[in-house]
Amino acid sequence: MFSYRHAFHAGNHADVLKHVVLVQTLVRACQKETPVFYIDTHAGAGVYALDGKAAMKNAEFASGIGKLWHEAHLPEPLVQYLSYVRALNTDGKLAIYPGSPFIADAILRSQDRLRLFELHPTEIGMLDRNMTELARDRRERGLPPVRGKRTIVEKKDGFAALKAQLPPPSRRAVVLIDPPYEDKADYRKVIEALQDAIRRFPTGTYLVWYPVLQRPESRRFASQLKQAVSREWLHVTLRVASPVPDGTGFVASGLFIVNPPWKLAESLKEALPLLVRLLQKDAGAGFTLEAGVAAPSR
Repeated sequence: MFSYRHAFHAGNHADVLKHVVLVQTLVRACQKETPVFYIDTHAGAGVYALDGKAAMKNAEFASGIGKLWHEAHLPEPLVQYLSYVRALNTDGKLAIYPGSPFIADAILRSQDRLRLFELHPTEIGMLDRNMTELARDRRERGLPPVRGKRTIVEKKDGFAALKAQLPPPSRRAVVLIDPPYEDKADYRKVIEALQDAIRRFPTGTYLVWYPVLQRPESRRFASQLKQAVSREWLHVTLRVASPVPDGTGFVASGLFIVNPPWKLAESLKEALPLLVRLLQKDAGAGFTLEAGVAAPSR
């Protein structure tokens, strides 16, 4: 418990996929004037130093965001995603990587709300400090603040905290459910939290990230998610290499999106082939993209 630290994995292939989808989702959500309620159940530290000791240990970012950094000709969804990373690296050197809270803050407007939850004792302290520094920077630039009414950071179990946030006052929400899955029980907790959230607020957009691993819980997770919801869904996976025969190694991840925004699938169809080409480590790389509408229960 609490052994997972995202700083060791920041900017890897899974982050690239997750944040490409998150950017496209939030950008589309902001096309309507009604405020958006963004909820991050496992927010992490918010932002990561890629030249720090943790990120440099395995340098996973080098085979993730690092493969896109100097590419000049990219489809618009990847250009948009990279723009939020480049905004933190104005000298052109890739040294800082934004987590989902920083990406959401950059996209969301003054009328929108962010609710960030984290239970890890080290991560929550870093998240609080990072969001405070971001607020200070925004004040100095004359921009709307990011703390207080607009953004709230809390040390809470994100699964439990989600219940109290739904339905949101604006009746529009984007929820990112992104636990570390270091505990096998997380798979069950995700399904239970998702089903409860949909009961409380059926029209929200829910993004569930998960690692594609050889362990049984992971292999059956996508099927369980499809069976658990009675709403429109989109399912995407990105694999950068062939699975290791002994089942070790992390080469693929997935996102399950409930109530996906309009034309999200089209944007991913444009971005995924190039992501495979740029991030692939061997011929086993590839992606899947499928959509469906669960049949209503009788």
